Amino acid sequence: MSPKRVFYGWLVVLTAAAAMVGTLPGRSQGLGLITEPLLTDFADAGLDRVRYAGINFWATLAGALGALGIGKMIDRAGARVVLVVVSLLLAVTVALMSQVTSIAALAVTLAATRAIGQGALSVVSIAMVGHWFRRRINAAMATYSIVLSIGFMLAFPVVGSAVQSWGWRRAWLCLAIALGAGLAPLAWLVVRRGPESIGLLPDGDTTTEQIASGTEADVEAPGYRVSEALATGAFWVFGIGAALYGLVASGIGLFNESILAERGFNHDVYYQSLVVTAMTGLAGNFLGGWMTTEGGARVSLTRLMAAALFVLAAGVAALPHLSSLTHVMTWAAAMGLGGGVMMVLFFSAWPRVFGRRHLGQIQGIAQALTVLASAIGPLLLAWCASATGSYAAMFRILAIVIALTSVASLIVVVPKAAES
Repeated sequence: MSPKRVFYGWLVVLTAAAAMVGTLPGRSQGLGLITEPLLTDFADAGLDRVRYAGINFWATLAGALGALGIGKMIDRAGARVVLVVVSLLLAVTVALMSQVTSIAALAVTLAATRAIGQGALSVVSIAMVGHWFRRRINAAMATYSIVLSIGFMLAFPVVGSAVQSWGWRRAWLCLAIALGAGLAPLAWLVVRRGPESIGLLPDGDTTTEQIASGTEADVEAPGYRVSEALATGAFWVFGIGAALYGLVASGIGLFNESILAERGFNHDVYYQSLVVTAMTGLAGNFLGGWMTTEGGARVSLTRLMAAALFVLAAGVAALPHLSSLTHVMTWAAAMGLGGGVMMVLFFSAWPRVFGRRHLGQIQGIAQALTVLASAIGPLLLAWCASATGSYAAMFRILAIVIALTSVASLIVVVPKAAES
């Protein structure tokens, strides 16, 4: 591979990571930064936590629709055009959300932010790297995971501080300006459809003669059609495994303070656990990247998925039994480590297993599954706590389901023609 191609490929990876960090206003963790001041702002209009949770549920489902619709656009128009358009649309939506004065307008703009940010922009970000890299996809996705993790670790305190200092409306408006004036121009300057579009060899089997003999569209990328991918057990194991992690992460993320309070811990322990999870999550990114690259341990994706799900199942099963600070920190470390590995798997599995032919659509469906599960997770925990007075029963049920998916990961057959 030429030095020029290597250099440009890493620029694409950095831009893709920046795009994923740009999804912050459409994610639960990002919206969590403005939840309290927003509820205070709309208290006179009758917005309480239960009603806001209901609005958020339907808004998250809208995010799943955004993920489904964007994949085909990427495959047809290319990541560059789609990323510019989606970035500008998200900027406009976030700006409008910062100005809403009614609950109805809040619901509409929140749903649009979810669909464009958590749904569409996430898919574009992931697909960009897959369209550029082939043989080195694992190293590229591992680097991508690490960079975006660092990006989120920097973005959360910056945006949180802005919300505290300026209020949520002004902070959200500044975030919209950053998306429109920062991410969109960066996408236009850096992103291209693929290495062939600028006369560079992909790190696959395409030759210079093939590129010279026709246009970019004439060189069809190898891989599975959407229907072929959906017919494999591998797609559903990876998709359901990632969705279960999203379900657990969203549910625990929203009610974490309440869950730990049920076990007798105060809010200081809750904040400490968040720091531990963030740090070990980054370590999980490094571990997952090393274990899936040629220069590392080169563990198969299915075995790594099984291990990550096993750690997740153990962590969920342990939650109802935490009784000391050591228990909480050990649990937080395990959840972060498993989640970091899962992140690398989710980003690298689709292009490696199913190729680049319909990568955008395949990743879009997988992202929609994850978004749907993320919407359901908090509701399951809330229903359980309301019906039984505790979260414990739901954690035990989820631990069993996750463990069974872990076993399925060990026995599923990965298409040999696609995995190298």
